[in-house]
Amino acid sequence: MKMQRISELNALERSLEENTSFQRESVLAILKKVREEGDVALFELTETFDRVSLDALEVTVEEVNEAYKELDDEMISIIKEAAGNIREYHEKQKRQSWFFTRPDGTVLGQQVRALDSVGIYAPGGTAAYPSSVLMGAIPAQVAGVEKIVLVSPPGENGKLPAAVLVAANEAGVKHMYKIGGAQAVGALAYGTETVPRVDKIIGPGNIYVALAKREVFGLVDIDMIAGPSEIAVLADETANARYIAADLLSQAEHDPRSAAILVTTCEQLGLDVIEEVKSQLESLPRKEIAAQSISAYGAVYIAATMDEAVDAINKIAPEHLEIMTEEPMELLGQIKHAGAIFLGEYSSEPVGDYFAGSNHVLPTSGTARFSSPLNVDDFMKKSSVIRYSKQALLNNGRKIASFARLEGLEAHARAIDVRLEEKR
Repeated sequence: MKMQRISELNALERSLEENTSFQRESVLAILKKVREEGDVALFELTETFDRVSLDALEVTVEEVNEAYKELDDEMISIIKEAAGNIREYHEKQKRQSWFFTRPDGTVLGQQVRALDSVGIYAPGGTAAYPSSVLMGAIPAQVAGVEKIVLVSPPGENGKLPAAVLVAANEAGVKHMYKIGGAQAVGALAYGTETVPRVDKIIGPGNIYVALAKREVFGLVDIDMIAGPSEIAVLADETANARYIAADLLSQAEHDPRSAAILVTTCEQLGLDVIEEVKSQLESLPRKEIAAQSISAYGAVYIAATMDEAVDAINKIAPEHLEIMTEEPMELLGQIKHAGAIFLGEYSSEPVGDYFAGSNHVLPTSGTARFSSPLNVDDFMKKSSVIRYSKQALLNNGRKIASFARLEGLEAHARAIDVRLEEKR
């Protein structure tokens, strides 16, 4: 982790296109097999990639009940409370249909409806994330999605992790399947004898899952093509170096390509954070991953002024932004681009990951410049509603026909003319 000048700052754009041609070929072959062979392909591919021979793809009620027995009562209580917080936060995001009437009798509006079905991908194996299940399923349920489908790769025992099953059940998921990888994305996009086709696929996964989501986009909707995780901390001389170092490492342990950046107006704080990162890194269970991340994508940038520091943050457009200054609220209005903003030294990034209630599915790699965290709107669609009155058509028909002829669309114009002729 090096100290650098603001002038050396680069945006955190890490493209999915880097060295993925081999993986894409594999993904295309897997998707083709699932589309043509359905369940047979899913059983074969699960045995090939997960080394598990399944008797059935769907999770049973008995397996869900077993999961509650496997997980200790305190953890179940924590999951339930987190689910409640997430639900409360997302309830505030619900939209309503709206209409208005003009004096000539025209009625215009927007009808808002939930998607019929959504598929949630939950990573498995050594990276089981029940929190991501909650973050995906609860906003969908709040939106009113009728069918929520969970897919996740099975473990060696042919089952899904207990925490994932409990989280899914607490989030109201009724359809759960023991499949992962690109084949799970294909099953959700095309449908099989067992797995229902859905309208949208969300959730994090490895490079094969990400590439598969991109390939099926258009046939179904997707949430995003997520890149490696990232955190930026904006700090002044009042910040706690130990806290900052711990928070930077909380993202560095995700992936060797995760980014952890401090932007500060205080050079001494930067030096202290670098030393703290070295010290704390030594005792991390995922030390090797975090060390690679810090080495490749960790940095401390020194700004001459806080305005310069804020400009740097807006250039980065980080997934997670922590503001650790004497008065963090004073800077909030200046932040234009960030996925989630954590204010003050007690608002550590994991607070948002697990418990506060805000969504942790966030835009990465600078895409916070134009996209938002996963939210209830992502599970809804909107239809325009138009009811023109006779008087409105008489008043505006000639203008509409003229506009159509301007674009060379005579049939459009005549569709209006025929009505005007009848009304004369």
